[in-house]
Amino acid sequence: MGKFIDFYETYFSRLSVPKFGVMDAIEILIIAFVIYRLVIWVKKTSAWYLVKGLLLLLVIWVIASICEFNAIMWIFLNTISVGIIAIIVIFQPELRRALEQLGQQSFIGFFGDGRVKERFSDRTRRELVEAVFSMAKVKTGALIILEGNVSLEKYERTGIPLDSIVSAALLINIFEHNTPLHDGAVIVREDRLVAATCILPVSDNMRLSKELGTRHRAGVGVSENADCLTLIVSEETGKVSLAQKGQLIRGVDEEYLNARLLEYQNKTVAQSRLRLRKERAKS
Repeated sequence: MGKFIDFYETYFSRLSVPKFGVMDAIEILIIAFVIYRLVIWVKKTSAWYLVKGLLLLLVIWVIASICEFNAIMWIFLNTISVGIIAIIVIFQPELRRALEQLGQQSFIGFFGDGRVKERFSDRTRRELVEAVFSMAKVKTGALIILEGNVSLEKYERTGIPLDSIVSAALLINIFEHNTPLHDGAVIVREDRLVAATCILPVSDNMRLSKELGTRHRAGVGVSENADCLTLIVSEETGKVSLAQKGQLIRGVDEEYLNARLLEYQNKTVAQSRLRLRKERAKS
């Protein structure tokens, strides 16, 4: 208990409340807004996982300071400069892309309207379901990635750009055997099919079944690195599978896929159930 009191007296006892004026309030709002935009950008990139790791290290540093763990403090102080340089080097592409996007942003777009936007339309959802189960009936292998908040641009650049409206006919044609675009993954962003033949990282999760091929492992692998939703059609069995957050769900039916896609659209549960009931009534 005495160590905590000493820590408080060392760092907080001499704090005083400064004078606070209008310009100070404006300055605080500007800093808060910049931090907010920075957090939004970080969450849309793989840097989000790094930030969570840094926050954990910060907690460890505070605990080590309070408890006077000298060895741990020495390691922190002697590696922090190298760590900062390593972060800049590793995330150089993301930092460059962020600055480019900042230069391209309009004033209104930069501030944003704060609304939660649906990831894709109901039409796109229906086309995806139709395409997936049409291919499943004839055992046509397929791998479709639905982009979430984390950008998939680095995987998109490995494929062939398309920028087409999502349609069942187009997806079926892409994954047809012996066609130029059938090998690899298709990436869907909002209501656009942005690229085909994309190369994805393969999961090294040892808990996945040994009978799964490269297509399923790639679908799980990309979901481990981003918040995307992956749709997989098995060429051997014709079964439809889903992958999200590194978890694979095999052998889903049309109703389950519809429900998961409704959730992934950013709709509430009530909206999802109401929408499904209306569509069943029409059919």
